[in-house]
Amino acid sequence: MSAMAGDAHDGDRREEMAETVGRQAERKQRARREGRRGRWFGYGMFGLIGWAVAVPTLAGIAGGMWLDVHWPARFSWTLALLFGGVALGCLNALRWIHYEQPGGDDERDPP
Repeated sequence: MSAMAGDAHDGDRREEMAETVGRQAERKQRARREGRRGRWFGYGMFGLIGWAVAVPTLAGIAGGMWLDVHWPARFSWTLALLFGGVALGCLNALRWIHYEQPGGDDERDPP
């Protein structure tokens, strides 16, 4: 590898490192400005996660009951969509938790 190619590669790595350090410094400054998250934030997050799981679960149950009446099958649509709703709700809750974690990417829109 030539010296010029090595220099270009080092320059790219330096730029990448400078961007990373800049993002980390910005996060640290934002955390200092916002301060420690309080107890009410935790309660609100607990409720948000609960609803993020409950709504798809209840929608799955309602849809399954409707399908059981209008399109009977050998299996229970209610149970199948209950499990699907719980799984979807858990994935939704994980997205919210990841979004709200300190040091997360707060520049994107919430889920």
